[in-house]
Amino acid sequence: MTDTQPVREGEELPLDALNAWVADAIPSLGRVTQVSQFPGGFSNLTYLLTCTQGEVVLRRPPHGVATGRAHDMPREARILSVLELRKVAAPRALATCEDASVIGAPFYLMERVNGLILRGPKAPPNFTPGLLGKLSASFVDTLVAIHGATPSDPVIGGLGRPLGYVGRQVEGWTQRYAASRTDDVPAMEQLASWLAARQPSESGACLVHNDYKYDNLVLSPTQPDRIVAVLDWEMATLGDPLLDVGTTLGYWVEAGDPPAFRSLGLGITALPGNYTRSELWARYLEKAGRSMRPSAWYHAFGLFKIAVIAQQIFARYKKGQTTDERFARLGDAVRLLAEMGGKTASG
Repeated sequence: MTDTQPVREGEELPLDALNAWVADAIPSLGRVTQVSQFPGGFSNLTYLLTCTQGEVVLRRPPHGVATGRAHDMPREARILSVLELRKVAAPRALATCEDASVIGAPFYLMERVNGLILRGPKAPPNFTPGLLGKLSASFVDTLVAIHGATPSDPVIGGLGRPLGYVGRQVEGWTQRYAASRTDDVPAMEQLASWLAARQPSESGACLVHNDYKYDNLVLSPTQPDRIVAVLDWEMATLGDPLLDVGTTLGYWVEAGDPPAFRSLGLGITALPGNYTRSELWARYLEKAGRSMRPSAWYHAFGLFKIAVIAQQIFARYKKGQTTDERFARLGDAVRLLAEMGGKTASG
């Protein structure tokens, strides 16, 4: 994982209570001597615990959010356990605490996976176009492997209801937007209506990550086109795999995209060597053994969903439930994502 930073004000952990729990749950770790925080991510909070006998990562929900599947820590830990059995690249869950009185919310501990995470619009100097091309291929192939986890596994089968998934997703994200709305963004309303009116048929059911992008990957530091772990499984569920690819397309910025959209800093995917969105879509369909179909609806859905996530976080910021200044400009991001979704829908 990347370097950590001091814990943000208001997001500290109660060290005495945490140490008492660790002593009982994983005594081999010894005492927690230092806590730092991973700077990425806009939802669940992720900490590095330095212990006398090693390092582990702690995940907990954000402050101001008490419920919701995306903040269900025991659920996320169970998914990691399934992925471990299937040999899908993901951190190993170590222990779960469902008692909110320990640190103020349920949480779990997982192994620390060391490696490189790509964030922002720039890449390290050794990331040549050739390397980025190989990484793009690994990126798609890993998503295909994730989608190989099907309802035949009891844990995966219990994550959701596949029948009617597409309709529930459109309706659910539209409702979440309405519930968190702070400003008038006509493009969001228009995009929601377009998605509802043009829903595609279901394409199957499997484990979907729902937030699959470069900065949720840990790469091997010596072979950077090899993915050693996929992070942030908080939104994973049983659903239609093509909507999962659509979310990925929503994050996938290209060099020819409008400058304002590229300025969102969604990743390094606009650099030479990366797949284009159409190449990513085509490779996924080929590797997953699916026939070709248009990507526009799925891409537009991904942009809408990402915009709603940004709006939910922005609403928490406006209400004073978080003081993280990264969230102050998310209102602008919502507008840009909605506008890009509208162009995708009309193009």
